[in-house]
Amino acid sequence: MTDNTKNSMSSHSFRPSSFRNLNQDQLDILHDASLEIMDRTGMRFFDQEALDLLKKAGCRVSDGNIVHIPSKLVDWARSCVPENVNIFDRNRNRAMMLGGDRSYCGVGSDCMSTYDVETGEHRKAVLNDVVNGVRLVDALANMDFVMSMFLPSDVPQTDYERHQMSIMLQESTKPIIFVGLEKESTGMAIDMAAAVAGDLTALQQHPFVINYVNTVSAFHHNGESLQRLLYAAERNIPSIYAPGSTSGTLGPITSAGAMALNNAAQLAGLVLSQLKREGSPLILCGRGGHYMDMRTMVSLYTAPDAGPYGWDLARHYRIPTFGAACTDAKVFDAQAAAETALTLVENTLNGANLIHDLGYLDSAMTGSLELTAFSDEVIEWIKRYWQPVEITEETLALDLIHAIGPDGHFLETEHTLKHFRELWAPELFDRLDFETWTAKGSLSLQERANQKVKEIIGSHRAEPLPSDVVARLEDIVVRR
Repeated sequence: MTDNTKNSMSSHSFRPSSFRNLNQDQLDILHDASLEIMDRTGMRFFDQEALDLLKKAGCRVSDGNIVHIPSKLVDWARSCVPENVNIFDRNRNRAMMLGGDRSYCGVGSDCMSTYDVETGEHRKAVLNDVVNGVRLVDALANMDFVMSMFLPSDVPQTDYERHQMSIMLQESTKPIIFVGLEKESTGMAIDMAAAVAGDLTALQQHPFVINYVNTVSAFHHNGESLQRLLYAAERNIPSIYAPGSTSGTLGPITSAGAMALNNAAQLAGLVLSQLKREGSPLILCGRGGHYMDMRTMVSLYTAPDAGPYGWDLARHYRIPTFGAACTDAKVFDAQAAAETALTLVENTLNGANLIHDLGYLDSAMTGSLELTAFSDEVIEWIKRYWQPVEITEETLALDLIHAIGPDGHFLETEHTLKHFRELWAPELFDRLDFETWTAKGSLSLQERANQKVKEIIGSHRAEPLPSDVVARLEDIVVRR
């Protein structure tokens, strides 16, 4: 098995080892509350295979499809699921090791609208926006994985997932997180990835795709989502299981209640995945669901009310975690920049393993390529901030300090010449004096980001796939 990495895994660990929000007693209370919800209240499962697996494992079923899952089954599932999951790129180099404190970043999927990079117009997304988004992410150094970003309005809604997957496989070598509406779309995505890998066995040995599953709510596990989970689990393809949960509507408005319910739903997905195939990799969501602004009834992606506590609960299980960093702002403005930076810091500080939705505006309705480029710069800032300090004779420079003394300066020393290039030099953040900035066109951050985006999508191309593989992808896209 190839185990090469472009960056050391430690470079993706940002979280201070002492950072913790809940004590063990609180974690135990929340865990026990989730177990009570699973056993006493139960959840509805709208799929016969899922019901059969759960019944056979000893779960009680009431009212047709309300499943009551006993705690011993949760304990068993926790003992089966991997603590760490290796994800590769399409060239079989290890790109991500999910688990622990390691954080990796990328964009999201299926924004309905975008801001045109040429005209600035807010419009419906089309298939070429998916191409441009994937090319941009493939080129950005701090984006670790690809998602489709946009829901194309210019292809049939029955086929768009196949087009998205084909584009991601051709326009990037990075790992892919794909979504889907039903079992068949998941099957086609895995078939496409297997065609690129060589076959299904090769894909299983070096997985570079992750199956992202949402459910209707924490209580209602809809059939399409359950079938997608079971299909991937049977083939040992990693899945993210993210039950829909909006505090105050689909779950309690209080943080503790929302965490307990959302956690119960995720543990139910964990049990089901392990019943289908012991040891199949699963990734949990770290937060306890979204909040809704009760004045406007808009679902919020960046509200701080949930706090950091759901992360401690998710990490309690030693299972990889999934988070999001984005903004509810409608345009790339000060709010968008602030919320993107704050949610990135929140996710990395809490050790989220996969951080998606970068470049999202408008509560996940609009995608911005300029905001994606900005996010890449913020990630680099965070990496630099959390980099380990090197304390050696060379870095302490005591002899140099003594030689320069109170009346000298360090500007012309060999030590400064040797080390000044180690300091971070941003691409987008402005550090010029006012006169120089004016002479260079007085460009705003968004304008500089727009220039960078247009340069990348105009010139960057991923390593092309062999023509026979491209032909196989095209055959799957048109399959009926």
